[in-house]
Amino acid sequence: MSDEREDTNIYMAVVNDEEQYSIWPANRELPPGWRDAGKHGLKADVLAWIEEVWTDMRPLSLRKKMGEGGPG
Repeated sequence: MSDEREDTNIYMAVVNDEEQYSIWPANRELPPGWRDAGKHGLKADVLAWIEEVWTDMRPLSLRKKMGEGGPG
């Protein structure tokens, strides 16, 4: 019996209003509050792209708050 565990599904990178990224099956409807970030492909490729572009894990609202209320 062959091992058929290799994931050949196509995924997309998705992003929400807080600029937080996730991965989502490309053939499924997006959940509310998420939009296509523009990268589609195999799971490993999409995860690698997210790791490359999502350099600041803080939500957008926190980044804005810290920028406005920082010392100075």
